[in-house]
Amino acid sequence: MSTSPTPEDLETTARRLGIACRAEIGVESVDPALLSRVPLTFARTHTILPLSEQDGRIAVAIASPAALLVLDELRLLFGRPVEAVLVPAAVLVDAISHIYAGVSGTAREVLQELEGEDLSTVATEFNDPKDLLDLGDEAPVIRLLNSILSEAVKERVSDIHIEPYERDLMVRFRIDGILYEKLSPPKIIQDALISRVKIMSGLNIAEKRLPQDGRIRVIVAGRDVDIRVSTTPTFYGERAVLRLLDKKKGVLSLADIGLGDEGVAIMERILSRSNGIILVTGPTGSGKSTTLYAALNRLNSSEKNIITIEDPIEYQIKGIGQIQVNSKIDLTFAAGLRSILRQDPDIIMVGEIRDAETAEIAIQASLTGHLVLSTLHTNDAATAVTRLVDMGIEPFMIASSLAAVMAQRLVRVICPHCREEYHPVAQYAGVTLPERLYRGRGCDKCFGLGTMGRTAIYEIMPVDQELCSMIIRRCHAGEIKEYAVSRGMKTLRDDGMARAAAGITTIEEVLRVTQDDDYADVPV
Repeated sequence: MSTSPTPEDLETTARRLGIACRAEIGVESVDPALLSRVPLTFARTHTILPLSEQDGRIAVAIASPAALLVLDELRLLFGRPVEAVLVPAAVLVDAISHIYAGVSGTAREVLQELEGEDLSTVATEFNDPKDLLDLGDEAPVIRLLNSILSEAVKERVSDIHIEPYERDLMVRFRIDGILYEKLSPPKIIQDALISRVKIMSGLNIAEKRLPQDGRIRVIVAGRDVDIRVSTTPTFYGERAVLRLLDKKKGVLSLADIGLGDEGVAIMERILSRSNGIILVTGPTGSGKSTTLYAALNRLNSSEKNIITIEDPIEYQIKGIGQIQVNSKIDLTFAAGLRSILRQDPDIIMVGEIRDAETAEIAIQASLTGHLVLSTLHTNDAATAVTRLVDMGIEPFMIASSLAAVMAQRLVRVICPHCREEYHPVAQYAGVTLPERLYRGRGCDKCFGLGTMGRTAIYEIMPVDQELCSMIIRRCHAGEIKEYAVSRGMKTLRDDGMARAAAGITTIEEVLRVTQDDDYADVPV
């Protein structure tokens, strides 16, 4: 079995060859002007990377002595002497992908290049996943879409919106939960651009009257990205939304999703149960699926039979049976859940409880010795009970089966590179502010946004005997919440305020996502 060379091995090889060696390659050490002279395919084929020019000599990173044979070609190309620098192969391969991605043309630059070209042309070949950086010479519309996808991955975009209007076409990026206008391509390429999206995702390009869903798998700068595609007809033509999932990130642990030590301990205790139903609540896009995957990752073992029914399956987890909902063949959450119960499961995950039938089957499963995890659309933990009763579930059934409810929201994280401390002067009704808070000024690292990434804030409501009695007595949701707080539950706003005081997020962000936290009492 081959092993990576140690730094000592690298130095020994470099001394033997009479060349320099380097353990890392920084972006700042690479001259973009040299990169423009060497095609990406050539750099990848020979695993070489031009670095910089000094005293009339050009330094070129190589990964093995075999690459020395290519240096003569580079001497002819640059018309200058070339010096080799030995670099670990893994470091060099990664640097080639990321550095070339950093200097590739932006979508705006591609749009400028497209002026005067035949914009109605769109190719129909996209079989095996290719790195988009290698597709620079394709048809105009393909180049534009590739540039949009490449930029989206580089800028940490979660969703791309391609939206047609009466006289123009708009492309918007969602970064850290907020939509920003990216560019406005000419209206003439609208059909070709949407068709290209549909071709890549295996959709029917002739069907423009009905919504369609598909998937794309692409590689951008060496990163495997899965893209969920949704198209729908509007008055001015089809619009498309592309949701990007970076497979490299994979499934997070309970600690990674922002629970904190106390939250992880509570969830560990809840997940140790052998039966009952655990609900994760929040609006669309609040990270509920990520939390469920983290819980499943914690529960996953060879001793447990875990089966899920999802729409869609976002991440594949080894050791877990995952079923994709398919409404075309009547494979709904309820139908899939019935079949799961015949598969002798220990743990069941239902992607979402949307109707009374699914809720009833999930509750029955939890009452017959299964641990059931699912999501529900409610504003906070206490109103999950109200929602289930509204669906027609009897309160005594809810009290008998419900183990815990977790409500969550996503908040933007302050950029660590431009974070600054300040003393708040603004006043917020009903909110006591700490003496010191934090915000991001905006810098190159965060694209001037002042934020980088998101984390979740939570409220976790375990269901004890007294809470069961309150559910059976049909107590108000406000009373249920008041009791849970008296037992130590931190509300969403409390958790958010603690994160703001710790410099993780801003006070404005916490107030933005918890504005529905205060509600009138709702009777169960």
